[in-house]
Amino acid sequence: MGFKKAAHLGILHLVVILEARTELLDALVRLRESVAACRFPLPLAGAERARRGRAELLAQLDNYLVPRLREPQAPLLAVIGGSTGAGKSTLVNSLVGRRVSEAGVLRPTTRVPVLVCHPEDRHWFADGRVLPRFGRVSVPRPGESADGGGERPRAGGEDGGTLLVECAESLPAGLAVLDAPDIDSLVAANRELAAELLCAADVWVLVTTATRYADAIPWHLLRSAKEHDVTLATVLDRVPHQLAADVARQYAALLERAGLGDVPRFTIPELPESAGGGRGLLPGTAVEPLRAWLAHRAQDPSARHRAAHRTACGALDSLRTRVPELAAAAAAQHAATVRLIQQVEDAFDAAHARVRRHLASGELLAGDTLAHWQGFPRDSGGDELLDACADGLTALLTEAVGSAEERIARSWRGEPGAAGLTEPPAAEGATLGERMGLLVRRWRRCLEELADETFRADGRGPSTSEETAALLATSLLGGPRGRAADEALRLIIGAPATVRLRERGAELLESAAHRALRGERERRLAPLEELGAGPEQQVELIAALSVLQKQHKEER
Repeated sequence: MGFKKAAHLGILHLVVILEARTELLDALVRLRESVAACRFPLPLAGAERARRGRAELLAQLDNYLVPRLREPQAPLLAVIGGSTGAGKSTLVNSLVGRRVSEAGVLRPTTRVPVLVCHPEDRHWFADGRVLPRFGRVSVPRPGESADGGGERPRAGGEDGGTLLVECAESLPAGLAVLDAPDIDSLVAANRELAAELLCAADVWVLVTTATRYADAIPWHLLRSAKEHDVTLATVLDRVPHQLAADVARQYAALLERAGLGDVPRFTIPELPESAGGGRGLLPGTAVEPLRAWLAHRAQDPSARHRAAHRTACGALDSLRTRVPELAAAAAAQHAATVRLIQQVEDAFDAAHARVRRHLASGELLAGDTLAHWQGFPRDSGGDELLDACADGLTALLTEAVGSAEERIARSWRGEPGAAGLTEPPAAEGATLGERMGLLVRRWRRCLEELADETFRADGRGPSTSEETAALLATSLLGGPRGRAADEALRLIIGAPATVRLRERGAELLESAAHRALRGERERRLAPLEELGAGPEQQVELIAALSVLQKQHKEER
């Protein structure tokens, strides 16, 4: 009974672990989706850093954390990284025992990353489990076809990256080694690729030389590894025999001062095989300590668990600062967008108030419009008076929108996030005046239909309705100056009908002005609304991080 009970408890314990891991993975995938949804479109201070942080975080989530939690039994991946000419490819070739990665005097030499694993582990890396955006090109083993025994190379992702997968029985099962591009490459894409590949690693092996071990770029990577608590080893390559002791001591002192004194260090002396562009293989004795260290990490269950667990936990712990930084940048984007939107709203609210003020004062009954009104109906017909009224309203709306645009331009000059948004998008090739004229013509037709409807209901002829529409337009646009038009309407259709007609006409005028200004406001706001810088980005990031931290704490 005791044995059965213990076995039952063991099974329950395993179930609890698996459930916890599943919940942690679900939380991590949710966070990944939230990070992927983030956008930092406005050129604010810190936006470029946020974009880089987002890209780096996505790379680590996609290339390492999600795959590692999904399949913890997968082989360890050790990425060999370092500066130009440090001997990374020669080191990889020497660890494998044959040339699998091109090394040479031309820099940068590693343009396509090369992953080497034991043949039994090839299935782990043949698909997109690790580095999913990269297409796979498999090098066939003896006796196989070029596609790896019938396995077709997988096409690359959107970015068209390629990963060369080699197999070597000289590597222990459970370990894969990846040769990364130079971290200080003159080609920006290579530097970014090197950073992305390091994000996919369980183990970082950073290679430097006796002449460059104090350079800033390698130390930036070392500090980053310490900050993220990555399982790390360093290789001091091409060390002259006569200087080996001094260089090793100085390098150890630098590591100690940086809080990295416990990092394993391997020294490779300067050998004839190191020269000539690195085309030779180093003696097995030169790389045996590093090979043994890597093999121990892969084959000893306890060491393997510590290596993978330390790097994974370090990456998870780093999210506590990295995700809030993204959330803060997203909040800044949202706040700037809200300010820009509010400035547009304020400008068009002022434009609407301006239109109402001009209509109420009757300022449109001036110039040509006043002349046609004074000559109506003897010298000017109803159609001519309507034309003059429509032209005046078009001019007023055009001026109001133009004033709003000027106010927006002044406000946005003080907003860093408005760069590139100062010009509104084109509207089907029509000018502002043409757009306003089109809306006013629609308003005019509505007035004519309203007058015609009134006269048809009263049994009057259509010719009189045109004059009535002209009088109604004059009354609506003339303010106090248009009272004579009201009196003329009462004589034609009576006081009750005049009141009803004017009320409906006023509604049409307000609707037309509102539609015109609203259309221009929406046209101005459209680019801001398309930015996708809403408050949900910050909320989703913080919520997803909170759930992930809770699950991580429970699993620990």
